[in-house]
Amino acid sequence: MVGVISDTHGLLREAALEALAGSGLIIHAGDIGKPGILERLQTIAPVVAVKGNVDKGGWASSLPKTAVAERASSLIYVLHDIQELDLDPVVAGFHIVISGHSHKPSRVDRDGVTYLNPGSAGPRRFDLPITLARIDFARVPWKIVFIDLSQAKPRAVKS
Repeated sequence: MVGVISDTHGLLREAALEALAGSGLIIHAGDIGKPGILERLQTIAPVVAVKGNVDKGGWASSLPKTAVAERASSLIYVLHDIQELDLDPVVAGFHIVISGHSHKPSRVDRDGVTYLNPGSAGPRRFDLPITLARIDFARVPWKIVFIDLSQAKPRAVKS
């Protein structure tokens, strides 16, 4: 299981930690907000993280703008803002592109590539949901589940 989180903006909810428990890898798609977020996530699983537009200061200077991960022979490309995607994922051999920034959870499958935005797990913005996602690579096709963090107990929502 891969946990996918984004746009924490300095807030790591207990519900997010509960939803990410058991992950073999956590991907943070930027707008982390402060270094303690990554440190806490690393107590659960290895973390692949990219820099978002609000990640400033010395702690964020070592974060890459993009990252690559691999799970179950699937290549994953990670960036914060999908509008800054400067490669063709199909030609580059990527199976999944993960981004954040919009705070809107979404999954789009196009030309054999899954584009995933886990939504925002940080402070509520407007009337958008508070979510993260989990990817189960043990199934083919992969099972992607969005987790609603605004409930007393995190629960899966339709993807």
